[in-house]
Amino acid sequence: MLSLALSLLVALAQAQPQTQAPAARPAPPINPPPTRADVLRGEYGRYRANNDLLYYHLDVRVDPQKKWIGGRNTIRFKMLKDDTRIQLDLYANLNVDKIVFGDAPLKYERELNTVWVDFPQTLKAGRTYAVDFYYSGTPKETGRFGGFVFSTDAAGRPWIFSACEGEGAAIWWPNKDQWRDEVESMDISIAVPNGLTDVSNGRFVKTTDLGDGYTRWDWHVSYPINNYDVSVNIDKYEHFADTHGDMPTDFYVLPEDLDKAKAQFAQAKGMLDAYEHYFGEYPFKKDGYKLIQVPYTGMEHQSAVTYGMGFHNGYGRGPLWDWTGVGISPKFDFIIIHESGHEWFGNAVSAADVSDMWIHEGWTTYLECLYVEYTFGHEDGLKYTNGYKSKVRNREPIVTQRGIHRTPSQDMYFKGALFLNTLRSVVDDDAKWFALIHDVFQHFKYQNILTEDLVGYVNAQLGMNLTPVFDQYLRRAELPTLEVAFDEAEGTIAYRWRAEERGFDMPIKAGRPGAWQVLHPTTDWKLMKTQLKKDDFQVATDLYYVNVSISGGPRDK
Repeated sequence: MLSLALSLLVALAQAQPQTQAPAARPAPPINPPPTRADVLRGEYGRYRANNDLLYYHLDVRVDPQKKWIGGRNTIRFKMLKDDTRIQLDLYANLNVDKIVFGDAPLKYERELNTVWVDFPQTLKAGRTYAVDFYYSGTPKETGRFGGFVFSTDAAGRPWIFSACEGEGAAIWWPNKDQWRDEVESMDISIAVPNGLTDVSNGRFVKTTDLGDGYTRWDWHVSYPINNYDVSVNIDKYEHFADTHGDMPTDFYVLPEDLDKAKAQFAQAKGMLDAYEHYFGEYPFKKDGYKLIQVPYTGMEHQSAVTYGMGFHNGYGRGPLWDWTGVGISPKFDFIIIHESGHEWFGNAVSAADVSDMWIHEGWTTYLECLYVEYTFGHEDGLKYTNGYKSKVRNREPIVTQRGIHRTPSQDMYFKGALFLNTLRSVVDDDAKWFALIHDVFQHFKYQNILTEDLVGYVNAQLGMNLTPVFDQYLRRAELPTLEVAFDEAEGTIAYRWRAEERGFDMPIKAGRPGAWQVLHPTTDWKLMKTQLKKDDFQVATDLYYVNVSISGGPRDK
């Protein structure tokens, strides 16, 4: 018979890693030291923090033959502190033609992709100012989707597009290229050769024939918008339209793909229904909802979601169509559902720093799971969610160091969604959970937030201190492990959490399916009586993303 003390020793021994052969050479660090460029882009320093963005008017001409872009961005801002300098950004390969303040040209200095703009007199706190930033050149093509790309479609027509979340909007236009501050509204004017269409963010205003072989397309954004969401999409697009309630929905596709698009894009209605059910009205109603065909997979450009999935369900090609590997992904078009979900989390509720990008990606991946639940039922929703477990690596935290522009690991998508599913099970009351996530969205809509803001709000709404739970999943690399040690002769189990957060005390359902018991482990051992045997004891791991270590029982004698 094993005593409790021996049972605990067995549990502890089994929890220790087994010896293994040493690596041939040390692995490179996951996060190398930041470069000056990382800091310049990521840090919200003095010359960014001294002003608050109010408005952009981006007015440019795009020349497909020369692969050239040029024009100006009018930048209106309010000073928050007296100062004589502000920080703007434009990639070093593009020319700064001039920066004008009223009628006077301003002096500036360039450092990598940063432009330090100096004023001859002190700008006063509380006052509003504007500069016109003129520029020109050929943008770099770099990154996953190219940043800004001059290409042609299969028919040989110019196909020009931007997708620059990772690279930064400064890859193709001058702006305050960071995440914390957004303009309150924006106008976008894109001049393109006659016969081509530009589709950008916001509500279509008008076209103007400029009389020189170019037509200007004007769009107005009525809401706050982050820089990387600002988008151009240029080709000879066919347009078709629908409505969602009293809101227009617009679709832009290549002429030869019109019929396929009309069939596939019908899924947008169900997507809007699902997300509005959980979170409330589509957040950019004045600007409408658009889907635009592009040659890359897709991107969440605000009110102008881009789509390049080839008009089939799933995600990727071949076996990757079944994205989570559980037979549900082929039921819907991943790009329509995921990228449009960012209209709620990413575009309406935005992270204030790239380190908190899980607010975009973890929440939107969880929105996919909610879409599946709403459309196909709770069982499929849970199966789809748990399919993401195979994609998590748990090698580094989801929330990374602030002030350095470095995209967190892909765990922010999958582990982020699995954490939210876990949190739903911690709340253990779906009416309360769905009210909570609805209110989270409504409370933070059109704001740029940090993880701390979200945690504080959730704690206040639930009347619980879930900070250690958030911190373990978001700020630590490893999963919490529920350790359970059986003493079947005594009819007892000892249990605890093994977690890096000392205050981690997440409740969890365990015992037998259909008759779950809620345990309240902490990081200290607890003892309880049980009639269950080790081989009959289970943990509801479909409801929680945790590791489980069970020891003791006759086999351990």
